[in-house]
Amino acid sequence: MITIEKVRQRAEADAKTYGYYLNPDPDFLNELFEGIKRNEERYGYPSCPCRVASGKFELDRDIICPCDYRDPDVLEFGCCYCALYVRKDSYEKQTRAFAATTEAPTEKTPSTTTIAAQEVSKVKKKLWYCKQCGYVVFREEPPYICPICKAKRELFAEITMHADVRG
Repeated sequence: MITIEKVRQRAEADAKTYGYYLNPDPDFLNELFEGIKRNEERYGYPSCPCRVASGKFELDRDIICPCDYRDPDVLEFGCCYCALYVRKDSYEKQTRAFAATTEAPTEKTPSTTTIAAQEVSKVKKKLWYCKQCGYVVFREEPPYICPICKAKRELFAEITMHADVRG
């Protein structure tokens, strides 16, 4: 029988092996563990809770937790897509931010949410495509590694939109 504790132990062991941390928010972390447990009961393998599984092992190999996309995402973004695994610096920031949310913000100090919203609004996202397999992504910079064909960042090109200039 699959238990939340078994899911937790696997994730902790994997995080330790690869030098990652688990998300510091205990409620969020338990929701992720519950999703992994539910998927393992449903499909027979622990597919990531942030991905849609087909129920066919051969088709879902890349999304079995920890998925194939975890390492490139943690490297680039500081955490994997579902935020189960986080890099040390991201873990420390999240831990500080989590602690800060328990304190009431003063009028002079903007909230963590306000700061994050300001940072997001500064980001200029672009469409990028992999010249090798055609994978398309919308973000500020191309990924370091294509999650589909594993091509390096240099094989990504920006997709530019041109206005229709018919007279």
